[in-house]
Formats: sequence, C-alpha cells, structure tokens
Amino acid sequence: MNGVLVIDKPGGMTSHDVVRKIRRICGTRRVGHAGTLDPMATGLLLVAVGEATRIVEYLMEGEKTYRATLQLGEATDTQDAAGKTVASNEHYPRDEAVIRQAISTFLGQQQQVPPMYSAIKKNGVPLYRLARQGVEIEREPRYINVRQLQVLEIDLPRVTFEVVCSKGTYVRTLCHDIGLSLGTFAHMTDLRRIRSGSFELNEAVTLKDLEQAAPEILAGMMLSLAEGLRDYPVCQLQTEAVQKLRHGIPPRADEFSSSTTLDEGEVVVLQDRDQTLAIGRFAPLRTRETRGDIELFKVFNLPVQES
Repeated sequence: MNGVLVIDKPGGMTSHDVVRKIRRICGTRRVGHAGTLDPMATGLLLVAVGEATRIVEYLMEGEKTYRATLQLGEATDTQDAAGKTVASNEHYPRDEAVIRQAISTFLGQQQQVPPMYSAIKKNGVPLYRLARQGVEIEREPRYINVRQLQVLEIDLPRVTFEVVCSKGTYVRTLCHDIGLSLGTFAHMTDLRRIRSGSFELNEAVTLKDLEQAAPEILAGMMLSLAEGLRDYPVCQLQTEAVQKLRHGIPPRADEFSSSTTLDEGEVVVLQDRDQTLAIGRFAPLRTRETRGDIELFKVFNLPVQES
C-alpha cells in the first residue's frame, strides 16, 4: 500500500502509537507521521504509508491551525495539563478586554524558546529525556509566525482560542508565554489540530474506521502521492523530458508541457499526466549542476519505458 492517510488522532496516544497501529493495519513497516501531536492533543495527523514516506518532510511544511485552551494561574513543568504544577499565582486580570489585548500582542513573527519537554535534540539527546532527569539547559529561541489569533471564549480561569501558525510553533509554550504577559502563569489544558497546510479535519478518518475497513476500502482511504503534494505547484513534463529524467537529467523550463510561472527557489512537483515523477526546486541560476532548471530532491518510481 502506498499513500497518505489523514487521521483524526484520539487523545491518550502518542503519534508513534498511531504509526504502530497503522503498520499493523496496513501490514507494512514503511509508515511515518508528519508533524508530532503530544499524547493529550487530538486532531489532524498526516500519516504516510509505503512510497509516500519519502514525502513526509514536505507534508510537514504547511502552516497549522489549532484550537487550544489555557488555564491561568498555574504553571506546569511540561507547560500542559500532563505535567506537574511548579508555580501558581491567581492574581491575574479578570477584565476580558485586558486578556484579549494581551493575547493580541502575540500576533506576527516572533521568537519562541522551545520547551524542555520537546523532541528537539541536544548532542543527539532529546530534550525531554534531559528534562525527566531534572536537567534544564539553555535553548536557542526560534522564529515562528502567528498569522491569526482569535479568542473564542473566556471562562476564567480558562481561555479558549484558535491560532494559525507556522511549522515548529509550540502552542503550549504560547499558552505559557500568554500567562507571563498577564503577570501570572498559565498552562495548556486542551489542544486540537484542525488544519495542516490545505488538509482539513473534515477529510480525516479514525483509527476505528481503518481497523474495520476491508483492504480495498482501506486503499481508497489513502491519498495518492499527487494528492499528498497538492500544496505545491505542478509542472507537467513533455515526453522527452520524462525519458531524460529516467537517466537522472532534470528538465528545462521549456520542457514543461504546461505553462507554469515559477519563482526562483520554489519547490515544485514534476508529473507525467496524473503520475508524480519527482519533487525539486526551481533553480535555473544554480552553477553546480548546469543541466536543466530543476534541482531534484526526490525521484519516484518512474513509468515503464515503452519500447
């Protein structure tokens, strides 16, 4: 089986737990997920099966939309409800306008310090392992972008909001930082991912759906490589360019059979009709490889050459 599954992850499971279940259901070890969700989090998780595991890094690139709830007045060591309380302060603003104003200041590009309880590695060791040993190290801040941030409900001490943010944003850290901006503490009590790139939660299937599906139905639940890469522009190749690609020669822009306007450095999917052949970057000005106008990243199983 090959393709991308859009899963509605239940709470109480790690993303790798989902991968293990799908390995068993699909009968293959070639399964990987794109964009980790913590055990307490629910919602959209993209899972690649078979040949589609080669595009996991591209599935992770799009911005994400989350619905989250924070609780004011209490900090935990993990910045969410799964952790231990490490500080408390109930002297936070009760005025909704003040709370909304503070949250609005987190819009836009900013630096965020990743939490200790994260999979980021230091000298090859995940930070969460160090955190469990009581070790805390300095973390470099990372640039993130919060494009939209809307307060949905205030029911103190809890605040529910929806956020559209860039890849790599820690929403529990956002909750923690909002608390500090209000002169108190906060931690995340609920998180649901409702969008990743152009993939919406209403496209998702549950693990129960997969377990109960007959093999032919299961295959129909998977998105093709082309559908999995739908967030990238597509260039259709002429027949001669397809044959040259077979020999590792990237195509020139004048060998595209469709008129596609590309920007220098843009990631593009190369296709022959409905078959995905490769993914690469439009780089006509590169000097290291002078053949063609595409810097190839991945070449997939090419169609059988006709004699």
